[in-house]
Amino acid sequence: MRHRIAVVGSGPAGLAFARVLHRHGHPAAVLERDPGPDARPLGGTLDLHEGLGQLALDKAGLLAEFQELSRPEGQAMRILDTDGTVLRDWRPRPDDRANPEIDRGQLRDLLLGPLDIQWGQSVTQVVPGARDGVRVHFADGRQETFDLVVGADGAWSRVRPAVSSVTPHYTGVTSVETSLDDVDTRHPDLARLIGDGSVAVYGVNRSLVAQRNSGGHVKVYTKFRAPLDWHTDLDLADVEAVRSSLLALFDGWAASVLDLLRHGTAFVHRPLYVLPVSHTWTHVPGVTLLGDAAHLMPPLGVGANLALLEGAELAESIATGPEDLDEAVRAFEVRMWARAGRWAKITTAGLERLVSPDPAEALALFDQVQPS
Repeated sequence: MRHRIAVVGSGPAGLAFARVLHRHGHPAAVLERDPGPDARPLGGTLDLHEGLGQLALDKAGLLAEFQELSRPEGQAMRILDTDGTVLRDWRPRPDDRANPEIDRGQLRDLLLGPLDIQWGQSVTQVVPGARDGVRVHFADGRQETFDLVVGADGAWSRVRPAVSSVTPHYTGVTSVETSLDDVDTRHPDLARLIGDGSVAVYGVNRSLVAQRNSGGHVKVYTKFRAPLDWHTDLDLADVEAVRSSLLALFDGWAASVLDLLRHGTAFVHRPLYVLPVSHTWTHVPGVTLLGDAAHLMPPLGVGANLALLEGAELAESIATGPEDLDEAVRAFEVRMWARAGRWAKITTAGLERLVSPDPAEALALFDQVQPS
C-alpha cells in the first residue's frame, strides 16, 4: 500500500493516526496551520481511559512511555459545597491506572516522536471528486491532491464541509478559564485545597473546577449558563474587569474557592459548542473525519480519548485491512458513529447535570460514575 494520505490537524486524533500508520511503515502528510509546535498554549491535563486513549497509545507502541509520564495520583477528586464544606474526597488506590492524567503538551510530544509535521500549512478547502483524487486548497493559493484526506482539525473543521453541511451550535453554557503557576510555593493553601488531582464546586447553574497539571501548574475552569453575548459590556482583554465579573457571578461562595479566581493570571473565554448528538454523513470517497471534527461534544473527559482511539483505529484499518482504501474507511466510519453517538448522549446529559439549577444533580452524577 502506498496511498497518498493527508491528515489535517496535529491534535490527538491526527497525531495518533499518523503515528500508528508510521508504525506500520506507511507515511502520511500531517498538515498543521500553526507555524510551529509552540505557537500557542495546548490547554490543560487529560485523563486517558484504559479502554480508549490508553488503548490507542498501545496500538502506537507508546503505552509504556505514557505510563512513565502520566500521573495516576491526578485521578483524585474532591467536591466542595459553595461554603467550602467537603462533600466528597475520592482518592485512587496506588495501583489504580484506570484514568491517569497527562499534560496535553507531554502527550503531544510523545505522539510527535519521529513524525515530520508540515507546520504553517493552513487548509482552506477540501474538494473531493477530482479525477486524480481529493484536492486540498491552502491559504497561500497552492493545491495538492491525495487519495485520502482525514479531517482531524477540530470544532471548526475546514474539512468537514466536504462531507457534511452541519456546523456546531452553542450549548447555552460558557466557560472562562484561568491558571495559577508554582502553586505549591506561591499559594500553598490553594495547593492543599486542590490536592493531587482536582477540586470541584457546584452551584445553581454554575460550577468551578481547579485541576492540577504537572510542575505546580493549575488550570481553573468556571462554567455557567448565559446567552452567547453575555459579555457585550465587558472587555474580555481586560483581566481585572473579567476577574471582577466572575467574582460577582460567584459572590457568596467560600473565600478559599474565590481565591482561585483572585490569583488567576489571565482569563480565556470559551463558549461551549457541540455538534448534533448523532452526527453522521453520507460517505464521501476520499474524505473522512476524526475527533471533534466528526462529533464535537461537551468537554467531560471523553473527547480526546475518542480522538486518539479513532485515529489509531483508522490507521490500523488502512494498514492491515482490505486492500480497497475506501472500503476500510467506510467500515471505520460506521463503527465510529455508533460509539461516538453513545458518548455524545452521555456527555450531553452530563453537562445538563453538572451545570444545573439543582447542584445536587452534579453530586449524584459523581456518585454514579465514581462510587465510594
